[in-house]
Amino acid sequence: MKRISVYIISLLVIIGYSGSESWAQNQPPDTVILPIKIRAGADIIGPVIYLTDRNNLNIEGYISIDLNAKTGIFLDAGYSDYKYSQYNYEYLSRGYFVKAGVDFNLLKPETSKGKYWAGIGLRYGLSSFTSEIPSFKYDSYWGTIITTISSSSSMGHYLEVAPGFRAEIFNNFSMGWSVNMRALLHTGTGKDLRSIYFPGYGAGDESTSFGINYFLSWNIPYKRIKVHIKQEEPEETEETEGTESAESAGSLFPPAEYP
Repeated sequence: MKRISVYIISLLVIIGYSGSESWAQNQPPDTVILPIKIRAGADIIGPVIYLTDRNNLNIEGYISIDLNAKTGIFLDAGYSDYKYSQYNYEYLSRGYFVKAGVDFNLLKPETSKGKYWAGIGLRYGLSSFTSEIPSFKYDSYWGTIITTISSSSSMGHYLEVAPGFRAEIFNNFSMGWSVNMRALLHTGTGKDLRSIYFPGYGAGDESTSFGINYFLSWNIPYKRIKVHIKQEEPEETEETEGTESAESAGSLFPPAEYP
């Protein structure tokens, strides 16, 4: 009776295994469902710096729209009010800037899950601003002279590369940072008369500049997409290949029989 029970259980196991194997073969490739979102966020580093340095105000916010699991459109805008003074002059610069470009998520869909972003952004920046020197003092043959340079309007532009990271901390709320590396295209003034500072870029007398943003963002899912995940085929190791070679050799040369 025990032997019959063992046969029945073994048969059921074999049938169940065969059924599950055929079911798995009939399934479509593995997929992941990702939410595609619109994001709106504000930078908090600018206001924090202003609390410690009242001469530098920078307010910045952005909107981004996911196109698919890997790419998205990015639009950023901000306002800057910059003041600088030293022993013989004062400088003022204020204006607006916009940045537009594309974000690329380097994480795999099964890792990002629509919640995490680690990649790089490419942007074009445009800045419209006014600058002036309300007080400029210098010594001459006739003594100390104090003069001013009246306000003038300028428009400069630049390119920006922004690697960074973003993570969803709560439902539809994320935090993240980016490091901004900028290359100057045009300061809006002549080659020999560059603005000391212009909004969105930084020091106008430098051909490159660096900055950092830390954004708090609100995410709005507007649709879901199904992304197929590529299944990686297992690589054959040397040990496996050696075992297969030994097995094939054994099939060609059966073991010798001894009396």
